[in-house]
Amino acid sequence: MALPNLSDADRKAALIKAADARAKRAAVRARIKSGEMTFADVMGKSDDPIVARMKVSALLESLPGFGKAKAARVMQELEISESRRVQGLGARQREMLMERLGK
Repeated sequence: MALPNLSDADRKAALIKAADARAKRAAVRARIKSGEMTFADVMGKSDDPIVARMKVSALLESLPGFGKAKAARVMQELEISESRRVQGLGARQREMLMERLGK
């Protein structure tokens, strides 16, 4: 699929929008890491566009006590693709994650 031809103003607006979304996702991850938000809180907001577009691996890595290795192991055990985003989780995957991490 060919990329649309954007004017300079449209390109600049898209870049600003993308940077804003990245900053909001980073803020959510920081709140999780600090303990302000729990995994269950985040999954409860899975209809929020910012949370919905987060990669599950990034979400797990943000949990206290989790790093890349532990997050990868959990995702492998639950058969969740490393590229899966929160909005793309199936009902079974969501349920298994909540059983495992939804304290």
